[in-house]
Amino acid sequence: MDNFLALFGEYDVLGAFLVNIELTLWSALFSLVLGVVLVMMRISPISSLRAVAGGYVELFKNMPLTIIMVFMVLGAYAQLKLTFSDTFATNFFWLAVTGLSLYTAAFVCEALRSGINTVPLGQAEAARALGLNFMQSAGLIILPQAFRGSVAPLGNTLIALMKNSTVAAAASVSTETSSLMSEMIEFHADAIIEIFLIFAIGYVILIIPIGILTTYLSNKLAVRR
Repeated sequence: MDNFLALFGEYDVLGAFLVNIELTLWSALFSLVLGVVLVMMRISPISSLRAVAGGYVELFKNMPLTIIMVFMVLGAYAQLKLTFSDTFATNFFWLAVTGLSLYTAAFVCEALRSGINTVPLGQAEAARALGLNFMQSAGLIILPQAFRGSVAPLGNTLIALMKNSTVAAAASVSTETSSLMSEMIEFHADAIIEIFLIFAIGYVILIIPIGILTTYLSNKLAVRR
């Protein structure tokens, strides 16, 4: 217990978890927006849009996240001069958010597409019969039902995003949990078990409520047919 208290007193553990929570929330927001755009393209009647969205999803689904995060630093920042702020920490925070959002959007798209598959074909046919165009039928009829049918996979994607936020260290975010854990182990090698337990328990505390909430919402919002 003394080791735990000493580590908490010396290092800002809660602050590191807060950085990961912020990374997760911002990335969840942007990846949801991009994922909706992608899934609209995937179900579009325009073949070129379907091809572009399909290629994006396959590319990012099969690419390791670490490579994307390293590219955000060495490619987007160093070569393409992409910057979000003059402040070092803020700039690399948003570079990490960008990488996480681009990666996660592919999984959000697939989660939503699984929800769309639960919507009866007759719903789209009825929308067309009423004179609605593609955007109207997708936005008013299909997507609202798809969201209800994809709560569970979206929840799993959010859980994966929370855990993937630890890869932000590869994008030079030095204040998140994996960076702090490495620093703590470097200077307190005799307390590896305590350090491991601190971060393991921390993520369990963060992730279990997400799973409980998404399970509840999945059952609550499920469309009864």
